[in-house]
Amino acid sequence: MGLRRQKDRSAEERLSAEPGGLAQEITDEITWYMRQHKISRADLAALMGVSPGRVSQILSGDENLTLRTVGAVLDALGTRFEFNLHGLEATAVLLDDR
Repeated sequence: MGLRRQKDRSAEERLSAEPGGLAQEITDEITWYMRQHKISRADLAALMGVSPGRVSQILSGDENLTLRTVGAVLDALGTRFEFNLHGLEATAVLLDDR
């Protein structure tokens, strides 16, 4: 799922995010993808075989998402997630170059 969404936050804000910020970034990417492909939460719920309320919980960003849950969402969307690791200094440079 090579997502290319651009955030309106500075590099410093993204780098100083607490560890739970990763779940928010993942749900932001999923929400962005859904918006770009005109997939509603109700559509995603039907694809996953869960209630719309469950999809809202998953996409709230407040939940401690498991890899299994993220995988189920990605499978339902017919996507995959690309994960790249960068050192904090390299990430700050990459984010500032956007």
